[in-house]
Amino acid sequence: MTRVLGAGLAWGLDPSVAFLNHGSFGACPVAVLEAQARWRERMEAEPVRFLARDLEGLLAGARTELAGFVGAVPDDIAFVANATAGVNTVLRSLHFAPGDELLVTDHAYNASVNALRFAAAASGARVVVARIPFPLEDPVQAVEALLQAVTARTRLALLDHVTSPTALVLPIEDLVRELARLGVDALVDGAHGPGMVPLDLDALGAAYYTGNCHKWCCAPKGSAFLHVRRDRQALVRPLAISHGANSTRTDASRFRLEFDWTGTDDPTAWLCVPDALRSLSGADPGGWPGVMAANRRLALEARDLLAEALGVERAAPASMIGAMASVRLPGTSWVDGGATAAESLHDALRDRGFEAPVIAWPPPWLIASGQPAAGTPGDLYVRVSAQRYNRIEQYEALAVALRAVLAAR
Repeated sequence: MTRVLGAGLAWGLDPSVAFLNHGSFGACPVAVLEAQARWRERMEAEPVRFLARDLEGLLAGARTELAGFVGAVPDDIAFVANATAGVNTVLRSLHFAPGDELLVTDHAYNASVNALRFAAAASGARVVVARIPFPLEDPVQAVEALLQAVTARTRLALLDHVTSPTALVLPIEDLVRELARLGVDALVDGAHGPGMVPLDLDALGAAYYTGNCHKWCCAPKGSAFLHVRRDRQALVRPLAISHGANSTRTDASRFRLEFDWTGTDDPTAWLCVPDALRSLSGADPGGWPGVMAANRRLALEARDLLAEALGVERAAPASMIGAMASVRLPGTSWVDGGATAAESLHDALRDRGFEAPVIAWPPPWLIASGQPAAGTPGDLYVRVSAQRYNRIEQYEALAVALRAVLAAR
């Protein structure tokens, strides 16, 4: 296996590529992948014993360690494959009525917006998009924009903790609190939250929070969780209804019994979450707080370097930056086809040895919906991530490559 070294860890990344895109799918240290291989060997040595007898206790142990990391009671957490599955689980469980409004922002992840639209269409509800300014100068602008879109018909708000296209850490505590004051539950899409920013889910108090472990916690792909507040657990069922639905056991909640077994699958990614948490914790003398702070420092340094090299403004205050940042690419615009324009620039960077996504803004899904009207020019942004295997020299080289690619357009 080809390896890249970073913060005392070996990563199975191609050393010929400057991988500045940890945010999309994460990356897993070699030691964690080796731990997963050991779990798989144990499972395949005696599948019945492992899956039918041992797994429940093993999941409980992994869930307990994860709960301590995210500030939650273990029994309020269910493992799911990814945050998209978590969002769908909640939306497919809740019941809406014609005329109900489901609120989302224009910074939301396309897949989650699709799930929201599906739920709305099935019930006659309506998706309402709150427009958060971007660039923006203060997180208060995000709160104000969202609250202005709340009406007496708003039943649920789907909120990104960290936005995927624009890399903003939204003021989630303020948003959840203000929505609760208005009687609106929040479903937080925390795909990027765990491992990027500190979490205390019990203190946050959101009705629903789903987060990936395969991104910033660096667990294997297929590891994520759904946290459901205790008073909402009776409403939520897994996407796959299985044996737990008619279990006569009384030693665990229905929520626990249904989510712990939804059918035969490979649970080793979930079981490796503690291995990932321990591996990354050891990558900085300050443990996980040190890892998060170091990644944020590097992301801010990279953002400032790129903004100065390209002669563009910072798109958000430093307080809204975690371990990712989006920087506007000057002289770029698009009309009806932002995804194609973004992919073309991304491919040009990839040909030069850089993996960093190029984002069309406003997002194509919003343009297609007529908000704003189709044909309105938009900007292109490059989004960079910062993980312990990255170095500032990679972003310096990216700045040179971006100038060359943009000059050739």
